[in-house]
Amino acid sequence: MTAQPTETPAAETAVPAPEPAPVSAAPATEPAPAAPGRARRVLLAVARWTAAAVVCGGVGTGTALGITAMERTDVPGLATESDGRWDYPELRLPALPADRPRPFTSGNDGEIHHADLRELLLPAPAGATLDPKLKGGFVSTDAYLALYGKEFRADLKKTLADSTLRHVAARGWTTPDGTRTSIHLLRFSSVAYAEAYKDEALHADGADGPEALPDGVEGVVMDDFADDVDVADTSLYVFREKKPYGPDQVRWAYVQAGDTLALITQTRRGEALGVPFQQTVTLQNQLLG
Repeated sequence: MTAQPTETPAAETAVPAPEPAPVSAAPATEPAPAAPGRARRVLLAVARWTAAAVVCGGVGTGTALGITAMERTDVPGLATESDGRWDYPELRLPALPADRPRPFTSGNDGEIHHADLRELLLPAPAGATLDPKLKGGFVSTDAYLALYGKEFRADLKKTLADSTLRHVAARGWTTPDGTRTSIHLLRFSSVAYAEAYKDEALHADGADGPEALPDGVEGVVMDDFADDVDVADTSLYVFREKKPYGPDQVRWAYVQAGDTLALITQTRRGEALGVPFQQTVTLQNQLLG
């Protein structure tokens, strides 16, 4: 924000002191009274100039306060181009059942998300078109597995069946630039099951990248922006499709937060842009942490 300018007070206008009466050798007499018309004109002139100074000072202060109260992009001549971020609504953590703590607070050693999983999904940004199949409700395991290549689905499904997966919530949308986003939240019965699925089935933290890849992806590059996202008690793994790729590029990320694992994917023709992807991943991470 621009520092608020300090208003310099206008100098006060003073009436000059009258000249001393000339010394006369004539005998002292009663001084003649000052002409009332001239004195009144002098006072009126002083009043007018003082009022003008006050008005000018007030106008200057009002303009300065108006500018400093505005965002930089609202001030003509100071507008900056968008950096590609989307306009998300204000985020709020969902209400908890009575006497239930947040996942990473005292009294919740199991790191359990007691809030409704659907309310932990990131909302769509302004201008996006919602996916009619991913409207923010619960979805089947098969709907989640459809994101992966066919060669991975059977093994992942078996692992999920053995891991006491409780449910999956999902939301998806498409923005005007053609970017397709989907977010799936998987809640397990314990932190141990969530971590085991992430490490042993997905290999999200593998040195060469994950083994289970999104449908159509053949090569993977690990993205280093995860180092810039600092949400306590969560783990973040970020990837993008390696060149050469087809007409679309895929970016995806995993967020492991206690008993819940998030999969965030973005696909766009030509290239999936980094700025909205990082923004989306960071906000979803914060909602889970």
